[in-house]
Amino acid sequence: MCELLGMSANVPTDICFSFAGLMKRGGGTGPHRDGWGIAFYEGKGCRTFHDPHPSCQSEIAQLLRRYPIKSRTVISHIRRANRGQVSLENTHPFTRELWGRVWTFAHNGQLKGIKKRPVSYFQPVGTTDSEHAFCWMMEQIRMRYPDPPRRDAALTALVRDLAEEMGALGVFNLLLSDGRTLWCRCSTNLAWLTRRAPFGAAQLIDEDMTVDFAQETTPDDVVTVIATRPLTRNETWTVMEAGSMVAFRNGERVG
Repeated sequence: MCELLGMSANVPTDICFSFAGLMKRGGGTGPHRDGWGIAFYEGKGCRTFHDPHPSCQSEIAQLLRRYPIKSRTVISHIRRANRGQVSLENTHPFTRELWGRVWTFAHNGQLKGIKKRPVSYFQPVGTTDSEHAFCWMMEQIRMRYPDPPRRDAALTALVRDLAEEMGALGVFNLLLSDGRTLWCRCSTNLAWLTRRAPFGAAQLIDEDMTVDFAQETTPDDVVTVIATRPLTRNETWTVMEAGSMVAFRNGERVG
């Protein structure tokens, strides 16, 4: 299985600390050696980095660990291949455009029979069942809403329904964002925590690294981190129930 990492914040925030823990799991403390990727939203734009090599050995990952790109929404993924060869085009997260927004998708799990579902407007580039699922979901959203729905809750309800339909095909742990909302769906493993004042120190599980967020933040900051497994040993994470979904915007839960 792969592992996921996401972030939603109310101010541009770097994810260097959490990413340091995740990249160690990519072939170091974990078996996820088959590529990794990360997407940072910045305004209407989205910076993405992908590498088919293990994140624990990747020079690109080392650069991102040192270079604090600030974003309000981040999605990252480390891969353990089970469908599709190890290649750049098969690394998550995947991106597509709809309504003038960049959508980003990362998935952990296997979906039996997903490639039998037709897609037309959105086409996969690689060979993973994950990317096909993303294209199918985007097709459904586009058909239901040719233009953005007026209510955010309506879009969240549709994403929830589509995620449940995908979950019926197998394991479907999901991170999905349109740059505004971050949707997180748990099939087997997903956990989250929200950091807000008063901030304290956090210690990574996978690396000897501690950060005192009281020295790195302002009292108004709100930052939510989502991961397949908790990344820190001294913070309280909310472990999601199988089949549940949560949505975050600006660091706060909205669904």
